[in-house]
Order: sequence, then structure tokens, then C-alpha cells
Amino acid sequence: MECGRKATDMSEDRSRDSAKSNSNRKRNHNSNRGNSASSKRYGTTQKSVIMSKNVAEIKQMNSQANNRFTTKPKPLAFPDDMEEPNHFSFEWKVLPVALKAEAAMAGEVIRKGEFGWLDDERVEELAQIVKNHDMSLDQALSLRSALLQQKTVYGHGRLQSRSKALANLYKEGVSVVDLSKRFDFPPMNIFRIVLGELRWSKSKIKESLRSPSKLPERERKEFEEAEAADRVSNVDQSEVQVKADKFEDILSDWFEQQGVKLRRQPEMVREQSAQHGRPVATPDILFLDHVEINGNPVAWIDAKHFYGADVKFQRKKMASQMSRYIKEWGSGAVVYRHGFSENLCMPGCTLLDASPLDLSGLSPEGYD
Repeated sequence: MECGRKATDMSEDRSRDSAKSNSNRKRNHNSNRGNSASSKRYGTTQKSVIMSKNVAEIKQMNSQANNRFTTKPKPLAFPDDMEEPNHFSFEWKVLPVALKAEAAMAGEVIRKGEFGWLDDERVEELAQIVKNHDMSLDQALSLRSALLQQKTVYGHGRLQSRSKALANLYKEGVSVVDLSKRFDFPPMNIFRIVLGELRWSKSKIKESLRSPSKLPERERKEFEEAEAADRVSNVDQSEVQVKADKFEDILSDWFEQQGVKLRRQPEMVREQSAQHGRPVATPDILFLDHVEINGNPVAWIDAKHFYGADVKFQRKKMASQMSRYIKEWGSGAVVYRHGFSENLCMPGCTLLDASPLDLSGLSPEGYD
């Protein structure tokens, strides 16, 4: 009997030890998985990987750009009476931002529930932080915009799933701005979702936001506060567009001063709208001469009045837009007002910053 009890006790001990061991392994696995997620590399696919995978495609894009003036039929937007193209070659010094610096600032510029223009105190805080990294304040704040856009787009599904709960809290008197801070969604997107839950049609919401004076008293107040606290999904983007247009003009003027023949976007928009009923492919600049920049053929240029961040949503959106130009004319270039990340890469696009340009005509950035 004594021997039987010992055998039973030993069996129970082994079972307990086995269960304890399995539990420890499970905890360690979850812990390691968590550590892996927290230490995940910042940024998108490495530039070297993208370049190596697209060697043949890039060669074909460059060939298309070099041969575009002899292509039959002529590419879009080439005038019938076009002069013989000349050849220009430019060395354009660029200073990309190190991915390590961008990653460090990405962790500083975003806070929960913070979607609006930053006050002076917050800007000064970031100005002190950025001194420890090889980025400018303008670059850091533009990076913030890119990250907020990505956060807004990728979080829209979660926002929709909470629409009823948000509407119920709104009915109880909680403000849209407070909901934004609590749930970490852009105020204007919350406002639109709430109005939808209140049985407002999409057309009524769109019309009301264009003419907020017609809104009921509470909704008008909520709109004004939400609009002021949201630089991502706000209705009025006119100031941003004015600065972007000015930057495009400065860039176009620079090339014309070098003697390069070109067409500007507004001219191509008017022409294509008349011929095709809509703009088909309208980069900011289309060169009517052979232009080479840093050894790469450049058939067209698009100007971007922001920092070229290595952020998935921004890069995907940019690549989609540039693919239309590449398809029509071959390789081109993108000029970023505030520079770009060293890891940013779009096959067929030479990336440039604004270093050779005189930007004194641009008004100072506003961050209040």
C-alpha cells in the first residue's frame, strides 16, 4: 500500500510539473511575441530590397523617358508644333533624413487624442526634442501630419464599429472634442459619424458642413470646436493648397530660368478637360526637353509641399499617383518641400529636396 501511494504521488507531481512547464512556455511565448511586436523596425520595406526587385522595371521606365520624343503616337500633352528638344543635365545635392532620426521623432510627435494644430507650448517642446535628432522642426511637424493621416485612414473601421456608442454619448451631452480625446479618433470624423447615426443623409451632412451657419445651435457649436481641433479631417484645406500652388510655381520658374522648356499643370488640366472631359495625367511639370538629374532621366516632376516620410499610407498613395505619370512618359522626379527619408523609394522616381530653390517667397509655416 505504501508503494502504491508513492507511485500515485509521483504521477501527480509529474502532471503538476508538466502543466507548470506548459504554462511557463506559454507565458514565455506570449512575452517573446510581445517583445517582438514592441521592437518591430520602424518604416516600410527597405529601399535596397525595393530597388533590387525592380531593376528591370526601372530600366524600362528610364528607356521610356529617354525615347518619349520619338514614340508614336506621341505621349499625352505633347504639343503638335513642339520644338526640337534640347539636353540638360543637373547635379542636385540632396540630404535625406536618416531613418533612425525619423523613427525617433515618430514616437514624439503623436499623442492620443491630439489631432489639431499644436499650441506654442507643444511646438516649443518638439523644438527642444528635435535638437537631439538630425531633423528640422518643419520636418518633424510634417511627419506628424503623415502619421495622423495614416492613423485616421487605418482607424476608420474601428471608428465605424463604435458609431452607435459615440452617438449615444453625444446624445447624453458629451462633446465631439471630448469624444475625440477619449477614443482617439479625429473630431470631424466623429462628428460626421454621429450625424449619420442621427439619421442625417450623406448629402445633408456634406451640404451642412459647407454651410455650417445653417446647422442647429448645438451642431454649429460642435462643428466649430471640432474643426478647430482637427487638422487632418477638417473641411477647410484652402491655406494648405495656396502654399502648395506657390511651391509649384517656384519650382517651375527655376527650371524655366535654366532655359528648360516645359508645360505646367494648370495648362494641362484645361487642355485635357476640354479634350477628354477630365484631367487624365497632369504632373506639376512636364518637360519638353531631355532633362537628366543626378544621372537619371526625368520626363516630369511633381512638387510636394511636405516632408517625404517613410510612412506606409503616404508612400502607397504617392506611388499610385506617380504610376500614372510613369505609364505615360516614363521616369520622373518628386521634389519635397521639407526633404525626405533616406528609406523612401518609389521605382521610376528620383527623389529631391528643395535645397537649390529660393523659398523666400513662401510664407512661414503656421503651427498654432
